[in-house]
Amino acid sequence: MNSQHTISRRQFLLSSAAASAGLVLSGTAWAGHGKDVASGIEPPALKDKSAFTMWQIPSHNNTIGNSYVFRTQTGKVIVMDGGFREEGFTLRGFLGALGNEVEAWFTSHPHGDHVGALTTLLEQPQDLRIKRVYYSRVGEDVIHAEDEGSQKSCRNFYAAIDKTTQTEVIDLQQAGQVFEYDGMYVKILSVATQLTRNPFNNNSMIMRVWDKRKSLVFLGDAGVECGDLALKGPYAKDLNCDYLQMAHHGQAGCSEDFYRTVQFRACLWPTPIWVWNNDTGGGFDTAQLQTVRTRSWMDSIGIREHHASCLEGLWRLD
Repeated sequence: MNSQHTISRRQFLLSSAAASAGLVLSGTAWAGHGKDVASGIEPPALKDKSAFTMWQIPSHNNTIGNSYVFRTQTGKVIVMDGGFREEGFTLRGFLGALGNEVEAWFTSHPHGDHVGALTTLLEQPQDLRIKRVYYSRVGEDVIHAEDEGSQKSCRNFYAAIDKTTQTEVIDLQQAGQVFEYDGMYVKILSVATQLTRNPFNNNSMIMRVWDKRKSLVFLGDAGVECGDLALKGPYAKDLNCDYLQMAHHGQAGCSEDFYRTVQFRACLWPTPIWVWNNDTGGGFDTAQLQTVRTRSWMDSIGIREHHASCLEGLWRLD
């Protein structure tokens, strides 16, 4: 396993604030309830039609975040993460255009750039109905190991889900569960590890989504330890997929060995431009992020299909 130089969560967020404030960026860029079913079940035939459409939602203010929306053939809406609180307004509008009802909302881990928007929508649902939220709760030891800002966003999220009376909340503490929505399947490949090293990131819930035509794996912000545990776990083969969401926005996430072991053909990058280019104002690849290195790994592996939110904006997969 390759060693990795990482920056602290606080440094990452400070970089986000600086980049979002408008620093000049330069450099180059690449040209019904979900029903539990038996683990490993194959999707039913859908007459060669895709069971769902997915959108990779970009940040509207060039900050970090993770946000994916799915809609099944019959109109059921499923959401994964959602981004910072500041993304709540635009996400509410997007969901409103899809019918203002979310069948299931899955969260990877309680960092604010993943659960902030959901927290806002739970606190102020207005006309939006969220039927169920799935998450994997971390313990106090994990929370205390985080910085103050991350602790606050986590506690705000937990307070919102503990107080809600309109949404069913399910704490997933066992991997292997599979949920089905009109031929779209979601399988939980890992739950909170309760690791206190790289705390919230290494407690990311890893999820696989698939239908007859395509498969995706979402790593959240999985760190080296989280990714390596998944590789050694009982659902390692389920990590193989068509589309792989790059861990931690593509920087300082899973190890090079992880990416070389998992079989995939395309990358999803929920990544703002300053992270993509490792540039917070000093030029291409001059900051402390590791995205360019991860991009070089993908080159050497032979991955040629990339969907980066900072380059493509709202990207749709049918």
